[in-house]
Order: sequence, then C-alpha cells, then structure tokens
Amino acid sequence: MKFTTYLRQGAPRLAVVDGGDLIDLNDADAQVPADMRAALRAGADLQAAGRRAIQAGKRQALDGTKLAPLVPEPGKIICLGLNYYDHAKEGGREKPDYPWFFFRAASSLVAHGEAGWLPRVSSRFDYEAELAVVIGTAVPRHTTQADALGHVFGYACFNDMSVRDYQKRTPQWTIGKNFDRTGGFGPVLVTADELAPGATGLRIQSRLNGQVMQDANTDDMIFSVAETIALLAEVLTLEPGDVIVMGTPAGVGQARTPPVWMKAGDTIEIDIERVGLLSNPIANEAA
Repeated sequence: MKFTTYLRQGAPRLAVVDGGDLIDLNDADAQVPADMRAALRAGADLQAAGRRAIQAGKRQALDGTKLAPLVPEPGKIICLGLNYYDHAKEGGREKPDYPWFFFRAASSLVAHGEAGWLPRVSSRFDYEAELAVVIGTAVPRHTTQADALGHVFGYACFNDMSVRDYQKRTPQWTIGKNFDRTGGFGPVLVTADELAPGATGLRIQSRLNGQVMQDANTDDMIFSVAETIALLAEVLTLEPGDVIVMGTPAGVGQARTPPVWMKAGDTIEIDIERVGLLSNPIANEAA
C-alpha cells in the first residue's frame, strides 16, 4: 500500500494512494489523525484505514496536488554517510567499521515537486540518492537484527542534498546537511510488506537534467536496514514517525572530474525501483 502527505490550506494531510488518486484518511475516518507521525504514534492501523478509504473515501488526483514532505515533522531524522561500498571508495575511505551517523532537522526537508534551494553562500551543491526508512512502532533499546524490521512501516525516496564546502568545515557533517529546503522527501511511502525484507534488491538512481549520475542497488549497502536499526537501538529509542536515511551510492557530483554541482534551473530526480520517483527543481535561495 502507498501513502502520501499533501497540503490542504497549507496544512499537511495524510492520504492513501490508489492508482493516480489520493484519498484523505481523516476525511474517511475521523478517528485517524490527519498527520502521519501522529497517526503512527497513536497506533492507528493505517493499512486497514487505507483499505476502507479506498472503498468509500472521496478521491482527488495525485497529479497536480501540492505535496508536503512525507513525514513533515519527524521526531528524528538519522542519516548514514559512506554506506555504499563504491561511495566509500570514491571518497578515499575504506569500509567503515561503524556507520557514520549524522542528524538532519525537519526544517531542512522539502517536498516532491518543490524547489531545492541553492544557498546564497555556496555553489557546491550536490545530490545524493537515498532510501528512507519510516519507523512504524517504537523500537525498544537493544532490539536485535532479527526483530528490527518488524518496526518498519515503510520506505520512501530521499535526496540528501549537500553543501559540500560547509560539510567539510567541520569533522562532523551536520552543518552541510541542514540548509533549508535541501532534504527532498517523498512523494510516497510504500509499506514494508510490499517489498523484500529491508528493501533489498532495488535499483536506485539519481538523474540530473535527465542524465544518470548514480546507478546502484540497495544490496550494495554496507549496513543493512536491520543492522542499522539494531545499532541505533544500542543507543536510543526509535519512535513512530522517526526517519532513517540509508546513505548514497557512488557518482555524487563532488567525486567527478571536474565536479558537477547543481545550479538554478536544474532538475534532480531520485528513482528507486518499486518505491517511487522524487523530483525537485533547483532554484536560488529565496530572499
């Protein structure tokens, strides 16, 4: 099953996707919170609610509907660096012994179809095709790999757009990963039961103005979804609506000769097999 978050009068609303249509879940059943994170935290059975809404709810066309970031206000957005073998190699590093974790803030997110912002202070603006994991139920401390995937609600596309010179100003990458409107997220979530465990075996690509820049498979991840969740559970409690962004394969702009930086007027697409196509135009940062 697929879900999305769209905007109604400026407010995000959770909807189930059926073909080319979306159906608002809260309209179909007032007991279902209108926000994805709130619905997950409330323990709502979103697949059952989605089936009921598909049968009886009011439809509108997905195409042309203004979307919001898939989870507009995640409690945590935890990202992995260097999580594909070829990307670690192109960055001059060996396989990490432990994931290079960093955090994103909700204020950095941008919806499918909305412009990613080229910052005023930098022209070194890069793309990163990534798989996002949305947590559906709380992950207790010390959850094992064997149990980890049972807490995943679904998967989506993410573009971890990065301001490389700021990223390199500090040993921790956070500052270069949190510029406003640089975290593309959407357009839909595909529930975990629709995919292989851990979303393995999926082709993942980025395309800049139609040209393939990254082309890999989620099997190439160093740390799997299950292992990543288990490692995080050694440290913290993952909560419903938290997001894990699983790293990017080789082919990023900074590793090319000469480097390829995104500029105003470009379009960047992230395409993950059976998950979706995330597209963002690039524009100069608004005044």
